[in-house]
Amino acid sequence: MKITFKLFASLTDYLPPDARHSNIVSLDVAPDAPISQIIEPFGLPQKMVHLVLVNGTYIEPDKRLTHTLREGDVLAIWPPIAGG
Repeated sequence: MKITFKLFASLTDYLPPDARHSNIVSLDVAPDAPISQIIEPFGLPQKMVHLVLVNGTYIEPDKRLTHTLREGDVLAIWPPIAGG
């Protein structure tokens, strides 16, 4: 099934070079693949996977090992961001 995968801020460096300018990749994933399995091939450091949203809904860290997606879903990930 197809989903849209988005990485933001410094995480865009983990996308394929041709996708870094848009921060978006279309992925084919297995219907039973949890979020953790979907992001694994991108090599994101665990401590950098801070805010995870599916269609704008926050997914808690303990649910990322089991939460699966549906056709057309959008998976978006942000690193921790400091500001002041």
